[in-house]
Amino acid sequence: MHKNQPTRRLSIYLLAGVFVPAAATQEAAAQQLASGPSFVESFDTLDTSFWYISDGWSNGDHQNCTWSKGQVKAQSGNLTLGFAKAATGERDYACGEVQTRQRYGYGTYEVRMRAATGSGLNSAFFSYIGPTDKKPHDEIDFEVLGKNTSEVQVNQYVSAKGGNEKLIPVAGGADKSFNDYAFIWEPDRIRYLVNSKMVHEVTDKSKIPSNAQKIFLSLWGSDTFADWMGPFAYQGPASMTIERVAFTAGGDDCQFPESVLCTLD
Repeated sequence: MHKNQPTRRLSIYLLAGVFVPAAATQEAAAQQLASGPSFVESFDTLDTSFWYISDGWSNGDHQNCTWSKGQVKAQSGNLTLGFAKAATGERDYACGEVQTRQRYGYGTYEVRMRAATGSGLNSAFFSYIGPTDKKPHDEIDFEVLGKNTSEVQVNQYVSAKGGNEKLIPVAGGADKSFNDYAFIWEPDRIRYLVNSKMVHEVTDKSKIPSNAQKIFLSLWGSDTFADWMGPFAYQGPASMTIERVAFTAGGDDCQFPESVLCTLD
């Protein structure tokens, strides 16, 4: 189940002719962007009023599977997203994805997960908004690529412009045990953390998204992205397991003991 946490917000009034300091203006923008409240999701069940299950389509020709609610299961404190051979629509495979119904802005995004094993697969935790929601394509990513599961790729898109990829080592392998991934999104920087250690920082404001986004968890495959994800070779059903996902709005206290915000300076 997910637990919404109280959010501290400021009431900002901009009156004509009243001087507003730059810091206050930035704070107002941050508060406006953070449209969803803090929450911690432990997946005892899957609340479909909070989570939307992708079902019945794919994201394009590059994807060799159809999103299927049959590949999404929540039980015993874990969310499992599957990938399996199952003719669905125009695809020979079925795969799993969930996304929040609400949008979230500046704050800390955290997941504890074990990636799937298999060349040609992509286990992803990311935020995204785009034309379907009548917004520019903004995105912040953690992706474990089946080509090499000893690494995780981080990336951002701003108005559909990416090219900010960086590969980060994951000790012991992202598909062998659970690991903690987090990004802290602020108006002037993004910090990426793996197992509570900061591994990458972005301070170029042209590379920092500015639109509130939905939170996604997905497992999918591709026959065409061999250079990026590895040659696809089906070896039987695969799964990605998520133990916890959380969002802490900017200005809120850490929401659970293992949160990076509880120990971050």
